[in-house]
Amino acid sequence: MKKKTTMEIIHPHAAGIDVGSRSHFVAIGQGKEDVQEFGVYNEDLMALTQWLLDNDITHVAMESTGTYWQSLFSTLQEAGIIVTLCNGKFTKNIKGKKTDVIDCQWIQKLHTLGLLSGSFLPDTITEQLRTYCRHRLNLIDAAADGTRKMQKYLRLLNIRLDIVVRDITGLTGLAIMEAICNGETNPEKLAALRNSNCKKSEAEIARALQSNKRPDYLFALKQELDLYKQYQQKITACDIEIEKAIRQSIHTDETKKNLKTTAKPHKRINKNAPKNFDLNQLSYQYFNGIDLMAIEGVSHSTVIALMSEIGYEGVKKFDTAKQFASWLRLSPNTKKTGGKVISSHLPKGSNRLKIALRNAANAIGNLKDTHLSDFFRRISFRRGRAAAVSATARKLAVVIWNMIVKNIPYKPSTDYLFLDQKRKLKLVARIRKSITKFELKPDDLGFANASVSATS
Repeated sequence: MKKKTTMEIIHPHAAGIDVGSRSHFVAIGQGKEDVQEFGVYNEDLMALTQWLLDNDITHVAMESTGTYWQSLFSTLQEAGIIVTLCNGKFTKNIKGKKTDVIDCQWIQKLHTLGLLSGSFLPDTITEQLRTYCRHRLNLIDAAADGTRKMQKYLRLLNIRLDIVVRDITGLTGLAIMEAICNGETNPEKLAALRNSNCKKSEAEIARALQSNKRPDYLFALKQELDLYKQYQQKITACDIEIEKAIRQSIHTDETKKNLKTTAKPHKRINKNAPKNFDLNQLSYQYFNGIDLMAIEGVSHSTVIALMSEIGYEGVKKFDTAKQFASWLRLSPNTKKTGGKVISSHLPKGSNRLKIALRNAANAIGNLKDTHLSDFFRRISFRRGRAAAVSATARKLAVVIWNMIVKNIPYKPSTDYLFLDQKRKLKLVARIRKSITKFELKPDDLGFANASVSATS
């Protein structure tokens, strides 16, 4: 006699959608008549939504496949349907034949039984800010690629500008390249464009600017310089939109607009950081009086990554700091069997916020005499720098969560002690306890005689 195992139905009016690039397969049940295929045009998405509403569907689950889900997700949410966006690894079917129909029915079954958990999704303003910031990073990467090509063509022209200046896209480098593209070939006149901050002398720069005057390389250099200028203009335009998005979030709360923070001239501003607005002040207002820039190692890029990837309200969606660090994949995925730990490694995969925190942790490793740098060196001594970067990044995530969720200012402990220092304090405390217990005096220990002999 066969036995049946029953499970509690959590969402009785649930549907599952297998998202695709050309069509979406939708299942509202396990029968063949309960599955329909819809296109990806706007009218198809409206027809799909109406079909779900006609069948009294209130909950929908779908995989986060590329960017194909976003338009459908917005359409379903506007219709009042509760949408659960799942990671693809949680919806894998059992071994066997795989089709789009089977996939959507399997998703529908899992969601009906409440076995699917949704992925993190930011609010609308944070999502817009994320789009601007990610597009800005793409522009920076494209400009960096153009810089490498300009270095290549300068070398082919036998102009070794990269040796005499640290950055060819700095004030000195851009002025010299602009003159070269305009037809100037005299090394002394080109070297006279040197900025006063440049460490090399005009004579040394002139030695590096003797060109072979190849017209094809000069043409390519001119093209790359024009593209670099265009990228810089687009980055500036993107910065304006980023500032608008941040201020839009701040202006929703009147108390945030009146907040003022202290200037931080010790924080070095990277050349790729936004320069048309004060990110230190805006971030202080955005996080409702939480000064994240007070943390050593946290730079402008770290703060803007936190604002754009998860947002102020997004951090509060995590109940504990451990959950936040686990979502960032900075906590070890410990696996146990038979009461023994068989593996404990960081999960694979990364996101932009995790990369930003790891970059901040790496910068902390180069600091001296700070709370976090002492922690970094202690881990680095035992397990190496790579493990110290991960551990410090996780500690940063915990610190940031506590500051934002619990509204706790950053107050590092200044009396951080290494292991030998802790042992010394314990030894002194034990000696003092023994002196008190046996009521010993300096004469009993010979301290008085030692002091008399020292003075004599």
